[in-house]
Amino acid sequence: MAKLVQYLGTGRRKSSVARVILRPGKGSFTVNGRQFEEYIPSPALRLDVLQPLELTENVDKFDIIVNVYGGGTTGQAGAIRHGLTRALLEVNSEYRQVLKPAGLITRDSRVKERKKYGLKKARRASQFSKR
Repeated sequence: MAKLVQYLGTGRRKSSVARVILRPGKGSFTVNGRQFEEYIPSPALRLDVLQPLELTENVDKFDIIVNVYGGGTTGQAGAIRHGLTRALLEVNSEYRQVLKPAGLITRDSRVKERKKYGLKKARRASQFSKR
């Protein structure tokens, strides 16, 4: 039996984690068992997710299977994008020269700041009154 070739990448953004599997194929893209366009309805987020594939000219060369959980749609889209980038680096390490200047390899470490006691939110205090 022929060995199944697949490339794995894990991406993270905020509290979202995406496990991405790339297999040579015709370009099908499924996220959590649903079509990509159905799962991420926003065209802007879809462009953001597909950016690593377009930069490396691999749009219709791989079947992509993604399992993503946690966070909201924006965080999940960022996690998928990061996972795709990592999987593409496994395919060919020379893609690094294209992906690094675009800022796709670095994980976006920004997360929500915790709420502090005595304040209404992380930094929002109640309005000051002299009297």
